[in-house]
Amino acid sequence: MDDLEFVQRCVKGDKQSWDEFVEKYSRLLYNYIYRILNSKLPSQFNQEDVNDIFQEIFLLLTRDNFKKLKSFKAKNGSSLATWLRQVAINFTIDYLRKFKPSISLDKESNDGVNLKDMLVDESGNATDLLIAEEKLGQLKDCIEKLDTEDKYFLELHIHQGLSLEELKDILKVSRGAVDMRKSRITDRLKDCFKAKGFQLDS
Repeated sequence: MDDLEFVQRCVKGDKQSWDEFVEKYSRLLYNYIYRILNSKLPSQFNQEDVNDIFQEIFLLLTRDNFKKLKSFKAKNGSSLATWLRQVAINFTIDYLRKFKPSISLDKESNDGVNLKDMLVDESGNATDLLIAEEKLGQLKDCIEKLDTEDKYFLELHIHQGLSLEELKDILKVSRGAVDMRKSRITDRLKDCFKAKGFQLDS
């Protein structure tokens, strides 16, 4: 029996199939959640967070007569395990988003970039400006003025350390679109910072 047929039996209420699903995929989902949290917030999550997300994902799969689980179509040969992994990643990222952690200006992404570096003009004077506490406060204010999606992008890229390549997969857009969004956000922050009276150019 292939994965698609197995899922179809589960959503049709076959108890034996559902019991098998729970037994086979519970540990898999649990491990996915744990690894994601451990890699993104190693010092800020506990066992209760893992348990909460685990339970919420099962609720998501079964809610509205298995609406989410029914969406598994085994497209492009994707296995059920691979599909569940993506569900776990997306749901856990959304969970992390709810933390709304303050975005560190010094925290580096996997690309070795932090927010201050993003705003640094190659002419060199920007670094000195951004070191001052007042300037950092103004920059944080500019970040707060960004729309929700742009703040989410910065949170994933800077605070949680996801690379642009990882963001491409999570946001389901091309790498070019990710690069364009990063550039647009950087320009908006620069414009806001300049509007507050701070010159970034030499």
